[in-house]
Amino acid sequence: MFFASDNGAPCPQPVMDAMLRANQGPAMPYGNDPLSVSVAAMIRDVLEAPDAAVYLVATGTAANALALATVCPPWGAVFCHEDAHVQQDECGAPEFFSGAKLLTVPGEHARMTPAALQSVISGQGKRVVHAVQPGAVTVTNVTEAGTVYTPSEVSALAAVAHAHGLPVHLDGARFANGLVATDATAAEMTWKAGVDVLSFGGTKNGLLGAEAVVIFDPEKAWEFELRRKRGGHLFSKHRYLAAQFEGWLQDGLWLDLARHANAMNARLSAGLSALPGVGLINPPQANITFATFPDPAHLRAKAAGALYYAMGDGKARLVTSWATTEAEVDAFVSQIAG
Repeated sequence: MFFASDNGAPCPQPVMDAMLRANQGPAMPYGNDPLSVSVAAMIRDVLEAPDAAVYLVATGTAANALALATVCPPWGAVFCHEDAHVQQDECGAPEFFSGAKLLTVPGEHARMTPAALQSVISGQGKRVVHAVQPGAVTVTNVTEAGTVYTPSEVSALAAVAHAHGLPVHLDGARFANGLVATDATAAEMTWKAGVDVLSFGGTKNGLLGAEAVVIFDPEKAWEFELRRKRGGHLFSKHRYLAAQFEGWLQDGLWLDLARHANAMNARLSAGLSALPGVGLINPPQANITFATFPDPAHLRAKAAGALYYAMGDGKARLVTSWATTEAEVDAFVSQIAG
């Protein structure tokens, strides 16, 4: 009964097999190997973006921080939801790498509305030299509350940003989960909706540790390359990052894994919501459920070996993954039911 994080799931066998294939003999370092070149082309194909610049890094924090540093000047502000991952969970890395300041936007269930974003951007304005200037907008999808923006909702936020001349970054640590939840294509959720740069997450959906940064307008590509090197994320054995993506993207595996994770979360949230004394805090739209249940239920679940984050006041954060089974879900619900 492991619901602590999708980061804790094992690696699917096709990804491990791709790593083993990449381990045969020598290859040029720093992304100059044929596999890295072909994987970049695979990602462009997935996104229907033949001119996009594609770069691999090892962590989501590096992807977000380096991407935001590339599109936002150090005297700028990055507008994000008050519960965004870059605000709550990255230990100041976006500020450290960019020099910019995060300015937060309110909104229910960790989602910004265009009106709220417009209000905060307008309130900041392009002030005198003493004030931080508007710099960029970042959207987390799937959100930290487990909710999802549709392509039309991303487009509405991007329209506000672009009206102020601000680039849009999409934090897609759970990008695949968001796509299958909305039945959208990768293009529809990104550049077709006005996204300028994407953090394309893989680690939370089965990879050992690999993320892609996709810059749809390659004008900023060289700057990102320099920032990646300076930030310590240009891997000498780059082919092993690329191999993970190769095994993951082939035959649509990445989407199949996300569909399974979302389906297990739907089963979990449905089972919990049917129990007396249990409440769901946010709409469980992808692979995360926030719920409340009585303390005795927490004690039973923990005693039975369930792993998840208890947040106080009866609250729990439960995350399903590609490796979650129906048996795990049903056993957990049974423990909560007593």
